Amino acid sequence: MSDQKSLVIIPTYNELENIPKLIPIVLAQDERIHLLIVDDNSPDGTANFVEGEMKANERIHLLKREKKLGLGTAYIAGFKYALQNGYDFIFEMDADFSHDPNELKNFLTEIKNYDLVLGSRYIHGIRVLNWPMRRLLLSFFASVYTRVITGMPIRDATGGFKCFRRKVLETIDLDKVKSNGYSFQIEMTFKAYSKGFKIKEIPIVFVDRIKGKSKMSKKIVREAVIMVWKLRLRQIFGLL
Repeated sequence: MSDQKSLVIIPTYNELENIPKLIPIVLAQDERIHLLIVDDNSPDGTANFVEGEMKANERIHLLKREKKLGLGTAYIAGFKYALQNGYDFIFEMDADFSHDPNELKNFLTEIKNYDLVLGSRYIHGIRVLNWPMRRLLLSFFASVYTRVITGMPIRDATGGFKCFRRKVLETIDLDKVKSNGYSFQIEMTFKAYSKGFKIKEIPIVFVDRIKGKSKMSKKIVREAVIMVWKLRLRQIFGLL
């Protein structure tokens, strides 16, 4: 893996409180890691800060979008960038330190033997800090619901800390992925699972954001509830 490059994709919207601290920690994990910020025209100047950092470090990259378009489309844009620029391992990661950047090394170790590595909050107990009980139960039972409907043996289907081998993203038609939020995470994992790729879950500790505002909404939850049935039906009829 000495010459294989990794890209950590981090979507942002008003993350200026977090990004200056997060960037150096991510890049310190491995010299082969590059970082792509996909910014949805943050009013707080997140993109401007990243542009300044790019001048001093060629491992930092930026995609600026005209408006807030959603998490799923941000990752799709990042995936396409990764494939076009020759990256071997492609990460999804949050900007708010809910995903510990020090875990990146563990993902890189596991991806040697798997095609998709998922950071799971629900193996070896429930590993979530600072969430209100209502949201914890919603997330936990959303994963149980997804597992029952889709048949995927995944404990944390809605998690957003993951690492793909490029061949997984090359096999999935990214232009047909339309979902956002929870449902985007479910859809990408389900498509990888349905195509027979080897998936590994590793335990992570998820810490709720300290700085900034959560992007969770009722619309995102409703979309996820409906999406699992759509995915299952598409699989049955060979339309994935």
